[in-house]
Amino acid sequence: MDNAHTDVSPAACGEVTALPPRLRASWQRSETYGLTPEEMRPVFTGSVDTGSLLYECGHEVLQGLRRTLANEPVSLMITDHEGLVLCRLSDDASIDRSLDRVHLAPGFYFAESNAGTNGLGLALADRAPSLVRAEEHFCTGLRGYTCAAAPVLDPVSGRVAGTVNLTTWSDSSSQLLLALAQATAGSTTALMLARGSGRRVRPLPRGEVFRVYADGAEHYDDAERPLSAAWTQRLATARAALAEGRVVAVVGEPGAGKTALISAARRLTAPRERVLAARPPAPDDMRAWLTLWTPELAKDDTCVIVSGVDALPAWAAAELAGLFARARRTGEDGRPLLQPFALTASDYSAIPPEPASLVDTVIEVPPLRGRPDDVMPLARHFARRHRGHEVTFTPAAVRALTAYEWPENVRQLRHVVRGAASRADVIDARHLPAEVFTGARCRLSRLQELERAEIVRCLTEPGMTMAQVADQLGMSRATLYRRTARYGIDIPGRAHRS
Repeated sequence: MDNAHTDVSPAACGEVTALPPRLRASWQRSETYGLTPEEMRPVFTGSVDTGSLLYECGHEVLQGLRRTLANEPVSLMITDHEGLVLCRLSDDASIDRSLDRVHLAPGFYFAESNAGTNGLGLALADRAPSLVRAEEHFCTGLRGYTCAAAPVLDPVSGRVAGTVNLTTWSDSSSQLLLALAQATAGSTTALMLARGSGRRVRPLPRGEVFRVYADGAEHYDDAERPLSAAWTQRLATARAALAEGRVVAVVGEPGAGKTALISAARRLTAPRERVLAARPPAPDDMRAWLTLWTPELAKDDTCVIVSGVDALPAWAAAELAGLFARARRTGEDGRPLLQPFALTASDYSAIPPEPASLVDTVIEVPPLRGRPDDVMPLARHFARRHRGHEVTFTPAAVRALTAYEWPENVRQLRHVVRGAASRADVIDARHLPAEVFTGARCRLSRLQELERAEIVRCLTEPGMTMAQVADQLGMSRATLYRRTARYGIDIPGRAHRS
């Protein structure tokens, strides 16, 4: 590193306690990783995935930003979700040489566990835009820089795909650096969406704090209409674990029913207990979110389910684990009482280490496509809950619902059934949305979506032949066949009559 940019004494960083809370927590994590201010442990990998959608889109966005910042002493980087630097662009040879010496270069992992507190590592740990100025870096080798980084979100799953990291000299202005990193990350996500699969964008956190289940009215009555063995076996496992006072983590795809499984098991274990489902809000609302509901952990008649714990910033996960540990209670015989909390996540390995250390039992909920016998019992339940009385499904509707793969799981089924139940007391195939009959994953324009919906509407009308459908839509039969193939339209049980 150039001497002109390294004249920062250890005393200049001040006491750790003077740091902002997020940075202080990051310094503490850096120490737990076994790092010292004098030592970094960047890990080099022999290859970088330059064929990923993240790399393709991130590199293109950075190229445009590079032209805008020509001749500025700023290094632009894209990393993956583990902190692996995928690419680095700059027009300043001196900063590039300096960054090479501290291994902030393509092919190196630069997460907190490798390099201590730094911009991109903190953005990954806390899942939030982060600015780390010169003296705020844990390792002295990085105190000649100021780094701003922002997470790049996968537009479909909503998970952190990587980061945009902008690094400049510590004596340069950093006022606009973080805003620029956030804008670049947003542009990368938008470009990934435009070039991706075309599935619906996962909404950002809405700031919802919790939903209260005061009784069993909101829940599926498994005794009335038993679900599949895949569900009931896991329900029995969760019930037994909770009855023994164990902390349960339920994992699986979004919308598969993880929170519902814990809630149902708690009701079987403690029928009069209140269940609160707490979902992480946007990072800026995290402090208020914790303050609002964590007092519920002290109540004997309340169970808190923290859904999506893998989306928590690192500092919030550590604080939450401390609250959980203090909330665990034991009886006079030393055995654990019913635990006042449970967790859900996409995968156990994605749970932050502090709350993961409290987990006694892990249960995986299969996706709905792996539980086809659950589709119609759940569909009838959702329709009855929505309308207040029983709703009938025709054989054609049953075939369509059970043949579909439900990529968004139970959440998507509930949305589809509620929409259909709003239109009729007897749900037929024609009341279902076009998505249920299509397997195409290409991105459609708004006009293509409307055309697809019209084709499905006509094909699901009783007795309609392909010739009649083509005539009604004002196209030839050959064109109709091409369009149904393009959109992946398949009406279960329907022969394509000419």
